[in-house]
Amino acid sequence: METFTKTLCGLEVRVGLFGKQDAKRTVLFFNGIGARLEAAQAFSDHLPECRLVTFDVPGVGESPAPKMPYRPALLSKMAADLLDDLEIKTVDVFGVSWGGAMAQQFVKDHQERCETMTLAATSAGMIMVPGHPGALMKMVTPKRYFDPNYMLEVAPKIYGGSIGENIEQLEKFAELVMGGSTRGYLYQMLAGYGWTSWLWLPQIKVPTLILMGKDDKIVPATNGRILKSRLPNSRLEFLDCGHMFMLTKPEETTQLMRDFYAEH
Repeated sequence: METFTKTLCGLEVRVGLFGKQDAKRTVLFFNGIGARLEAAQAFSDHLPECRLVTFDVPGVGESPAPKMPYRPALLSKMAADLLDDLEIKTVDVFGVSWGGAMAQQFVKDHQERCETMTLAATSAGMIMVPGHPGALMKMVTPKRYFDPNYMLEVAPKIYGGSIGENIEQLEKFAELVMGGSTRGYLYQMLAGYGWTSWLWLPQIKVPTLILMGKDDKIVPATNGRILKSRLPNSRLEFLDCGHMFMLTKPEETTQLMRDFYAEH
């Protein structure tokens, strides 16, 4: 892993590069809400043939919170500028949960730079089937990102699946999302407010792999069917887990991605 600080669109962000520079493929990774770039390490370890590029969005991890809220289009522009600086022409785009919206926005804005898109545990934004009310209420507050004990208590109820069965795994996840700022979390929430990809998804011709957890309490699996119905060149796969299948089933998740990459 290599990390450094870079100014993109006038904002200072922390950038992370994982894997070998001469890897066969480069993956542009958009993280879930509140998660620091170190969370990408697990994916990189299971995708040794890929180089992974990511960054802490403003207000998360070691990227300072901006003075004003931002929209997904800004993060799309920041990602494109970063790829230009790194002299990377094309990428496989990968977005998880909140980052799935950012991935869709990037592909819309820069479709010519995208070999494939993988969307994990995400939706078309405001046009979606909402999650369990209890899980959504706990997501309104960023408390779980600042209180490790609270995270350990509520994570199984929020994310579903087997996330609560392995305490060491859960503690590792809590470590990966600690930090950032309350303002940064609020701005992430506001970035998705009112945003939807519903109208323009049919314009995206990039081959797309959609991964959904069967027991996802935040983004019900049926949202994957909605995405597939709107994306003309897509495949939908379900995993027997909740929202955090990328953490609880990394081998199965990355094998699906690896097979998909081999086809494209």
